Amino acid sequence: MESARIVGSLARFTGDFALAEDVAQEALAEALVSWARDGEPANPAGWLLATARRRAVDAFRRRSLRERKYALLAGEESYELPWDPDRIDDDVLALMFVSCHPVLSPEARVALTLRAVGGLGTEEIARAFLVPVPTVQARITRAKKTIAAAGVPFELPPAGERRERLGGVLSVLYVIFTEGSTATRGDDLLRPDLAYEAIRLTRMLVALQPDEPEVSGLLALCELTAARFPARTGPDGEPVLLEDQNRALWDRSAIRRGLAALKRASRNGLGAYGLQAAIAAAHARAPSVAETDWERIVLLYEALGRVAPSPVVDLNRAVAVALAGSAEAALSIVDELVATDRLAGSHLLPTVRGELLTRLGRTAEARAELELAARLCGNAQERSVLLGKAAALG
Repeated sequence: MESARIVGSLARFTGDFALAEDVAQEALAEALVSWARDGEPANPAGWLLATARRRAVDAFRRRSLRERKYALLAGEESYELPWDPDRIDDDVLALMFVSCHPVLSPEARVALTLRAVGGLGTEEIARAFLVPVPTVQARITRAKKTIAAAGVPFELPPAGERRERLGGVLSVLYVIFTEGSTATRGDDLLRPDLAYEAIRLTRMLVALQPDEPEVSGLLALCELTAARFPARTGPDGEPVLLEDQNRALWDRSAIRRGLAALKRASRNGLGAYGLQAAIAAAHARAPSVAETDWERIVLLYEALGRVAPSPVVDLNRAVAVALAGSAEAALSIVDELVATDRLAGSHLLPTVRGELLTRLGRTAEARAELELAARLCGNAQERSVLLGKAAALG
């Protein structure tokens, strides 16, 4: 949070997002040398900010900007924090909205948010998303140039525009959390560090936008989903299916936090994230798969399908319909998705279809579907489970 405040304050003073992020990093690099030699100052954040402001002044001098702006930025060589405590939240919130601006590609928004707001290094972001470090660096560099070229101001959007753009901010946090909770590629099913970073950023957004129900809805979804992390993998990192999980391992503190956030989100009716959180809450409250209120989950998925139509929502609804007692009805839903080619190339569709065919005793077809799912799956741990299920069918 302190890193985001410093970058936010610098961006507000300089009016240049890219410069603010750059000089903040330069100040941090200088601190690593200076503090090791002279000891940590009494006010580390103030020292970093004062150093970064000097770097910004040097940059403006090199650019030969107007004397008035140079004098304004130079100010006093004080280590006192120049921000007003009442504006700190505004600076962080503005930083988040700039990082998630619609002029940026979705990949750039994710990278820039993790870099500028989350404070993650390019190596950490690259490792999290299994892409080369130069790719992340290029995305961040292009994002900064795009923001500058588009003349995006470092400021909080007006209230009406902020609400319109809030969906983009939430979608970035959702993508980060989803990748952490079920990795699309690589050898690990979970990437907890990435998921917990998304939760931290979402908590920050809740604190900054407490009256927005969908922000609380996303936090509830993340908390309730992360509560199951301890039981989702075995000793060797292998996936543990929901019906086999030891629910005593579920994080009850996270469940309580999630339920509290869901209650806040429910005040004016649930949106897309809130409905997903309500589904996660139904799982969290159930003692077992058999005792889960599947009829309620089916209704929640139907509502979610109306609020945020998606083939993945329909696929999850099919799973809930099967567990509520009708595998044939569930297969009809899945076959409609197959006919419309709405999830072509995804391993999710043949995975669910294989499970349903297994329930219906159509083992040869089920095995073929599971083998297809394994070929399409990019995650090694999930692929191993799918191949094991296919082999078990003989």
